[in-house]
Amino acid sequence: MERDRVLQELTRYLVAGEVGGEKALFTARLALADALGCLYEALTYPEAVKLVGPLVPGTHTPFGARVPGTPHALDPMRAAFSLTALIRWLDYNDTWLAKEWGHPSDNLGAILALGDHLSRLRRARGEAPYRVGDLLALAIKAYEIQGVLALENALNRVGLDHVHWVKVASAGVAALLYGGGEEAVFSALSNAFLDGAALRTYRHYPNTGPRKSWAAADATARGVFLAWAAMKGEPGYATALSAPTWGFEAVVLKAPVVLARPLGSYVMENVLFKVAYPAEFHGQTAVEAALALHGEARALLGSPERLLEEAEEILIETQEAGKRIIDKPGPFQNPADRDHSLQYMTAVALLLGELRYEHYLEPTASDPRIPALIAKMRVVENPEFSRAYLDPERRAIPNRVRVRLRDGRVLERLVEYPLGHPRRREESLPFLRAKLERALHLALPRARAQELLYLLLDDPALPEMPVDRFLAALAPEAP
Repeated sequence: MERDRVLQELTRYLVAGEVGGEKALFTARLALADALGCLYEALTYPEAVKLVGPLVPGTHTPFGARVPGTPHALDPMRAAFSLTALIRWLDYNDTWLAKEWGHPSDNLGAILALGDHLSRLRRARGEAPYRVGDLLALAIKAYEIQGVLALENALNRVGLDHVHWVKVASAGVAALLYGGGEEAVFSALSNAFLDGAALRTYRHYPNTGPRKSWAAADATARGVFLAWAAMKGEPGYATALSAPTWGFEAVVLKAPVVLARPLGSYVMENVLFKVAYPAEFHGQTAVEAALALHGEARALLGSPERLLEEAEEILIETQEAGKRIIDKPGPFQNPADRDHSLQYMTAVALLLGELRYEHYLEPTASDPRIPALIAKMRVVENPEFSRAYLDPERRAIPNRVRVRLRDGRVLERLVEYPLGHPRRREESLPFLRAKLERALHLALPRARAQELLYLLLDDPALPEMPVDRFLAALAPEAP
């Protein structure tokens, strides 16, 4: 039986595709460092840590995969879940925006977990472990698969969550890590497509909840399992996508699955970093605009708090995706609700002149000034912003914040490309270093934090470092 063309292309790319250009590898190293910074900062929040570890307390796993910053050494599935949950928890890891959205660094949980487990196993057998450079090349491929699928295949349009593309990408690279050839990779990919996809319910009012912070962890763990099953001989399914009536296209997507561009290193080279604000990415430029207006309001009115009295209307112009996903005036039930509200993040930035994860928690969450300011807001789609968002030559994420005062004066700021966008990559580098350094210092002693900062960003030997030694180096204390 002839196999689905898209599955064949994905398989060929994973098995034989050459990646490793200087720009892609530089960005991959930056993405790995950034994701680990997100992980370390998440370790300071009990609600993130409670899901980390073995299902059975006290379980010992020979050659287990280490979870950085913790004492855990787990089976690869639980390790992939734990790593990804921590990377993703604060909504601070890198992002990809197209017709579908997502966070490609979610896949790093599967890559690091399985890479560590297999490297420890290889060393015990007298074989060479994987190198960090090997994992960076796999990260490029995982990013590319998730991101290119996201370009034209909008799961959100049929009510499903973007983490299904994480599952597909993680399954494919996990099969490669296991040493699988074309048949095993095809099996893992086709089975990932056949899996049921999660609903987006937990990302939207009135059900927004913490599951959105571990949904990708569930997907990476499942991807590792499907790769393991493929290595045990589980067959692939030739027309998993196109089978009439029962295939993924007929049942789930209601349209053909397409690859909008040739597979290479495009997604890694153009990924978006969340540099300064832990908030849903469609609102990042609104936060940046609001921070600028915070300073203007202070200069003009003497205090940003005067906006509560003087602002007659606050207009936020956004893209169609931003309007659909994060136009949420409240009420807010939890931090997950607040970090996906365009109004909440903009209000905090206008009033306080900053936005950190703590601002989604108490006491800020109960600050009466925030709903009072949100009550003055109106969110509208700007069609030109939507066109700029989907234009492959621009990939802008524009937001305009316009404050009209009672006396007729207007404070206005438009930001098209957020800090962390490829067009602002060089400008972002010092901020990404500062973000990583801050996260490491929150979770680790000062000397340990500085050692890891050097290792992750500056050590020229990192790509050649054995993966098991690398995970050992990420422990809370020096090995």
